Amino acid sequence: MDKIHHVAITVEDLKRAVEWYTKNFDCKVAYQDDTWAMLEFQNIQLALVLPTQHPAHVGFERINAEKFGKLTKHRDGRSSVYIQDPEGNSIEILDKK
Repeated sequence: MDKIHHVAITVEDLKRAVEWYTKNFDCKVAYQDDTWAMLEFQNIQLALVLPTQHPAHVGFERINAEKFGKLTKHRDGRSSVYIQDPEGNSIEILDKK
């Protein structure tokens, strides 16, 4: 079975969103920079992204992620490719480490 790595939602104010989620939920910041943050929950990760930098999306881990297109290396060290499903939803396919 494939694994859902994260769900990404867009936020206008990244700092405010991180503060709200970490104050109201039992989670921790796994990564944060000026354009996005990854919050780690017990069962999934939640990415908070700026709409001008990243689309709202669902991220899946795959051993063969490159079969979906050319992988791009991100600042957090992961490699992935964005695609769209038949309904136009953004999907990120992450290379499984």
